Amino acid sequence: MAEVTAVRPLVGAALAEALDDVARLRIEVFRAWPYLYDGDLEYERKYLQSYRDSDKAIVVGAFDSDRLIGASTGAPLVDHADDFAAAFEGSGLDLSEIFYCAESVLLSDYRGQGVGHTFFDLREAYARELGFKKSAFCGVQRSADHPLRPENYRPLDAFWRSRGYEPLTGVFAEFLWKDIGEQGETRKPLQFWIRDL
Repeated sequence: MAEVTAVRPLVGAALAEALDDVARLRIEVFRAWPYLYDGDLEYERKYLQSYRDSDKAIVVGAFDSDRLIGASTGAPLVDHADDFAAAFEGSGLDLSEIFYCAESVLLSDYRGQGVGHTFFDLREAYARELGFKKSAFCGVQRSADHPLRPENYRPLDAFWRSRGYEPLTGVFAEFLWKDIGEQGETRKPLQFWIRDL
């Protein structure tokens, strides 16, 4: 196992500078189950533009010396309103009070060192400083009998519950992306999880 030498928050210019590395990490890590994402840098740059545009966005970077080997992103949920407004319709939740913890990606050689907890700790602390009342994220839903599901796969539900998150009943987002082995993009449901800060 390789060693994580630092995990630190990146905002402003430091965040913008890291986004191409975040894009490469997303392409590599999300290729695995359950995302099966067949990504490219052009799509990633468009997707990550919202973090450049938000003055309240954060990237928590995990480093091996000066190399970014993991990253976790976050921003106010309202900065993603176009993607998520429909999902939250009828939930009774005020989107302006919710901080959205988006992806966490970490190269496999660096897992098992507590970085996942640190990713959440630093994003949640940042959200509290900004005055947010809740933190939320979403995870892709795949069928239990999917042919590419690894036999030894363990969902992250227990980890997320240990952080105080619970699934939000009936609150799903949908995203389009191309799975490995597919000809084009297909719609994927993502379940929202939430906790009070």
